[in-house]
Amino acid sequence: MTETVHVAAADEESAVLSILTLAFSTDPASRWTWPEPASFLDAFPRFARAFGGAAFAAGSAHRIGTAAAALWLPPGVGSDDAAIMALMMSTADVATAEDGPQVMKQMAAHHPEEPHWYLPMLGVDPAHQNRGLGSRLLKHATDLFDREGAVAYLESSNPRNVALYERHGFQVTGRIQVGNSPLFTPMVRPPRHD
Repeated sequence: MTETVHVAAADEESAVLSILTLAFSTDPASRWTWPEPASFLDAFPRFARAFGGAAFAAGSAHRIGTAAAALWLPPGVGSDDAAIMALMMSTADVATAEDGPQVMKQMAAHHPEEPHWYLPMLGVDPAHQNRGLGSRLLKHATDLFDREGAVAYLESSNPRNVALYERHGFQVTGRIQVGNSPLFTPMVRPPRHD
């Protein structure tokens, strides 16, 4: 398998969402939202499409073969919040449906005020993890942001990934946790100038 990062075209959306579904199958936030396997498998691809699907039209959906993918939203491009809320209310676990909207509100409050790139999702199929593919996806994007002088922002939904993002220049800016929700870690990356 090649480990080159490519822009994922709109006709590759289904394949990219499949990668992300596998990658997030053990994610604390995803499984808090959909603890039952069948519910997760049904809802997560629709959630990923609403959360980061605008990246396909923007040309900022990245993939490495069928092993890893990232959905970046450029400045001025957002998630489909109405679709996310409707999906959460109709499919999420009862506890998540209650606390989830507050989590989403806090996530929105942590976004930088200046124009920025936003990472809704980055994931590696578990069969291909621990090979540096997540780092390769991050480096591909952050090199672009540095050339543009652009700020980047994300929320890590898995504490194990915070160190990965820190290695790529992201800095923790707070904590998000509501009720019994897992911890979300908002992180900002100022552009690096050599």
